Amino acid sequence: MAPVMELCVEDYVFPPMVKAPGSDKNFFLGGAGERGRSDLEGKYVKYTAIGVYLEEDKATSSLAAKWKGKSAIELADSVDFFRDIITGPFEKFTQITMIQPLTGQQYSVNMARTFVERWKDIGIYTDEEAKAVQIYLEAFDDKKFSPGESILFTQSPDGKFTIAFSEHNAIPKDGVAVIQNKTLPEEILNSIIGETGVCPQARQILAERIYELLNKEVLAGGK
Repeated sequence: MAPVMELCVEDYVFPPMVKAPGSDKNFFLGGAGERGRSDLEGKYVKYTAIGVYLEEDKATSSLAAKWKGKSAIELADSVDFFRDIITGPFEKFTQITMIQPLTGQQYSVNMARTFVERWKDIGIYTDEEAKAVQIYLEAFDDKKFSPGESILFTQSPDGKFTIAFSEHNAIPKDGVAVIQNKTLPEEILNSIIGETGVCPQARQILAERIYELLNKEVLAGGK
């Protein structure tokens, strides 16, 4: 696979290649960006820096079958393209680094509540999802994140979901919790790079980088 470059978000550098907690795979940096929102006074506040990584050996080959030949603009505008990343048969790794201090409950509780409400609305909330959410919330219950500390998510296509915490540049080998569920990690990644995701910059860079990687494979005669 052609090399990718590191990306810098605020003071945090996301390296081009990493190992992820709970996985023996190599991951390349697909995209990165900030998450922020306007405060009560209308000032835009940046809360987290987010990097989204994809499994090196499988991601581009999996996406090429459907998306090779599409332009970067077509990829960026396609809901299906990002769904194929989120649900694709390859591992994904997401690193969320704090720009502002945040407690574990501030991060996890509202997110989980939103997910559960949506799952109930579309009829996919089962005992398995309820158990996954409970383990997820317990992992964050007593956490307090300072700037530079990270939340790490590794998701596998077989449903293994690993949660870890670290300093930004010190990714651990193992997680603090492992959940066997596909719905929850896919929903988390969708909330970041999906159609209404909180990190449109990462979404845009993902489209550009996958286009470039597929195009380079075409030029090189790759499959």
